[in-house]
Amino acid sequence: MSQPVLAISRRTRSTPYSNRVSECGVKGYTVYNRTLLPTQFRESAEADYWHLREFVQIWDVTCERQVQLQGPDAAKLAQLMTPRSLQKAVVGQGVYAPIVNQDGGMLNDPIILKLAEDKFWLSIADSDLLLWAKGLAYGMNLNVDVTEPDVFPLAVQGPKADDVVAKVFGEQVRDIRFFRFEELEFHGVKMPVARSGWSKQGGFEIYLTDFSLGEALWDALWEAGKEFNVGPGNPNLIERIEGGLFSYGNDFTTENNPLECGIGQYCHLDGDFDFIGKEALLKIREEGVKRRIRGLVIEDELKTACSGLWPVEVDGKFAGNVTSACYSPALKKNIANGMIEIDYCETGQSVTVQTPDGPRQAKICDLPFEVPEL
Repeated sequence: MSQPVLAISRRTRSTPYSNRVSECGVKGYTVYNRTLLPTQFRESAEADYWHLREFVQIWDVTCERQVQLQGPDAAKLAQLMTPRSLQKAVVGQGVYAPIVNQDGGMLNDPIILKLAEDKFWLSIADSDLLLWAKGLAYGMNLNVDVTEPDVFPLAVQGPKADDVVAKVFGEQVRDIRFFRFEELEFHGVKMPVARSGWSKQGGFEIYLTDFSLGEALWDALWEAGKEFNVGPGNPNLIERIEGGLFSYGNDFTTENNPLECGIGQYCHLDGDFDFIGKEALLKIREEGVKRRIRGLVIEDELKTACSGLWPVEVDGKFAGNVTSACYSPALKKNIANGMIEIDYCETGQSVTVQTPDGPRQAKICDLPFEVPEL
């Protein structure tokens, strides 16, 4: 059966790199923050996966929109939005931070980049976090401007990423620490270059601030990467599940809190600062979580992609849901993330997954998966 076609229009925002993405033979798109996000380039996601693990890829991730907080109360607003302490964050640092609502439910899990003492970018996952930030600023009468600036991230990911980015931005990029960034120049324009990205293969995210330089930046990185077998790419389902990377909207939603999402270490609930949802998270911690994100290894063949929740059962009783699944070519197994009820979370627990291809036996396991090196 042929797949539906995504109709592209002005409502699906294109990017500075869209022409280059098309020229590279993109096979599909999804829409993320109302922006086009490529989903495949080669004959399969597995082919994209192996190229990412072995070489280097350029990703159009303009869909990672920025929520900018600027003004005297910018730091105050940023801290109100997350249970992670930002008190020791320094200019030039990116901080992974869960954003929660008044009930402790997850609203987003951005990287918060501190560009100045009074200026922050929240590089967001797929949700309308801009509206939440604007509402808080207005309702609390904070002296801060909340905007969505014109920023167009381009990622370079893979084991050869340092070599490629160094040829364009200089050897100093090799000294950028994980989740740190430097303002570097390209064609006379300064832009943050961060050691980060949505893969476990290592690399950078370049926060282009001039739309007109998009194709020139892509071309410069492409030329620099030719000797390293550079190619186009995109966040890869297989690689992210193997690496224990979770997708907001897929693996967790506002119905979940960070304590059950495997990111409780980023919640400083005993800190001497206030944030929206603090009382709710303290209560959840006291009472104990009801479910957790866990890994699963699923037996037998899966023919159907996981595009929705797959119920998990134990002896006919509901035990949670598989939220993302794939076949791991490195492990030669079907693997998955799941939101599993606390009574069935133990490693080695046998469960039944109700898939569109019929029931499949599975076992609960730890994350991330232990993937052999190449």
